[in-house]
Order: sequence, then structure tokens, then C-alpha cells
Amino acid sequence: MNSGPLIAGRRNVWSSLAAVIGIGTHERHEMRIGLTGSHGLIGSALAVALGQQGHEVLSIPRGKSTAKGGPDLVEDRASSPLFFDPDGGPSSLDALEGIDAVIHLAGEPIGDHRWDARVRSSIYSSRVYGTRSLIAALAALKSPPATVLVASASGIYGDRGSEELTEESTQGAGFLAKVVTDWEAESRTGEGFANRLVLLRTGVVLDASGGLLGRLLPLFRLGLGGRLASGEQYMSWITLADEVRAIQYCLENPAISGPVNLVAPNPVTNREFTKDLAVAVGRPAVFAVPRTALELVLGKEMARELALVSQRIVPNVLQSAGFTFGTPTLDVALAELLARSSH
Repeated sequence: MNSGPLIAGRRNVWSSLAAVIGIGTHERHEMRIGLTGSHGLIGSALAVALGQQGHEVLSIPRGKSTAKGGPDLVEDRASSPLFFDPDGGPSSLDALEGIDAVIHLAGEPIGDHRWDARVRSSIYSSRVYGTRSLIAALAALKSPPATVLVASASGIYGDRGSEELTEESTQGAGFLAKVVTDWEAESRTGEGFANRLVLLRTGVVLDASGGLLGRLLPLFRLGLGGRLASGEQYMSWITLADEVRAIQYCLENPAISGPVNLVAPNPVTNREFTKDLAVAVGRPAVFAVPRTALELVLGKEMARELALVSQRIVPNVLQSAGFTFGTPTLDVALAELLARSSH
């Protein structure tokens, strides 16, 4: 049976990054790992890093079942017996029989489009129903994976001002908090077969090639950057390199399970982020985008939960487990990211 496309080492653009994010020289057990979301910012880098460590990485593409039982639509547009349905329909994961671990990162982007009813539904279903389908298919395997890592998000905490948030903090209010709470509930059904389930509560991932930083850099380089509203809202960030290293650490450390905050240990306010980014690009950032403008462009709910939300999150589980961040402070992180992107 075709075990799905091997993706380790296929993207040369990540080779130098993978070298940077090596997490030590201790001996590792080579694993077969299933990965969803392998085309995304995090998944692409993670696949290369795992492959360079000697692991076999199998991409699990998105697809829908047809009357014949095969995929009707697969993200790489190639017929494959290995796929999961992001809308909650039956998934086909027989090719993962006996696999060591699965890392589930797939989900529709939350910031690409204004939150109308269709986008809200897609954000919810791709995470909640897609995870339900994946976990159910894994549970049906004769030899399901012992380790399952599932993406989650800092959105579970909602808008909390300056309150310090740990993995023990309660969930917040709002659309994203509801999405992530239900998402994690579906993920936890994997505890029925997996020896270890890890919920990766990721904050704002920074890399010059994409994500938030990739969108802001052109504006800041033109001198058009500025804080959002008061700028006092906290932002919990992590570099892409540390994000990938942290996921690898969670994969390889049997003592880690449950929710894990994937954020750097030094959250900053939007005002501080704006200042540090302006310094990094060598341009002034004198503008301020008023709340009313953000609400007009994004809609009140999206503006409140993405642009104006305040989350001061700390990575207690990672730090207690001994993980060391490569770039724990924002000014150093931005300087390194921009220097790397210029080469």
C-alpha cells in the first residue's frame, strides 16, 4: 500500500533554518511520523527538521471521501489512499498502521479574510470536525500511534489584559476561545488510545517569510508601521525556529503531556513590538491605527479578538521541562530574523 508522499528534505528553502533549529546532540530514536498541515509555515519547517534528524515524515493531505471510498479532493491534487477530511467526513489512515506518532497542525487560517458567516464556519469546522475525523480514524487502527501532538492556540485564553496566563489558567470568552475549547475537547478523545497527548497552544509565530511579521515588514520598511490603538495590549510571540524546536522537544520528551504554551518567555505589548520592529528595520514608526479604523476594516469581533486582544502568556510547562529558547527576547529575535532574511 502506498504510504503517502514523503516530504522530509523536499523544501530546500528550509534547509538553513533546519540547521539553526537543531535541539541538541543526544541520541534519538528514529520514528515514523504522520503530519497534517505540512504545506503551512510551521509544518514545512517542521517536516524538514524532523527529516534531518532521521525521522520518516509522511504527509497526511486533506481529502474527501467519494462513493468509491477514495479521496475526491486532496491538497496535493494527487490520488492517495492516505488523507483526512477537514470537514469531519471519514478519513483514510490505514497507511499509518503502526506509526510511532502523529502531529496534527492543519486548520484554516484565522486572519486571511474578514469573519463573515462562511469564514467563521470554516475556521470552526476545519479544527473541530477535522480533528474529530482524524482522531476517530487513528483510533480505528489496529496499532494506533502512542504519541499524538495536536495544534491548539493561545486564543483559548481570550482577552485577559495584563493577567499572567499559564497552562493552568481558565479559558476565556469569545469566538476563538470557543473554537479552541471545542478543538481541544475533540483532541482529548485521542487519550483513549494514545499513551501521550500534547496540545500545542501556539502564540504569534514570527518569521520574515510569512505570518504576521511577513505582512508587517513591507509597511515598516516604508516607514508606515505603527501601534494598534493604545498599544498596551500584550502579545505572546515565538520565533518559527523556536516553535519547531519546541514541537520537537514535546515529541521527544515523554514527561510532557496535556496543554503546552508555545510562546517565548517574554511577552511584549503592541507598543513595545512596534518600537522593536521599527528599530530592526531602521525606520520610524510614528503612526497609530485607531480602534475605530480597525473595527471598520476588520469588523468589531475580528478586530477585538485579533488586533486588540491582550494575552500575557508564559511557557511554564516548557521551562519546567528544561527547554531552552534560542531567542527569548523580541529585540534579538527580530534582529536575527531580519538578518537571516537578507541573505
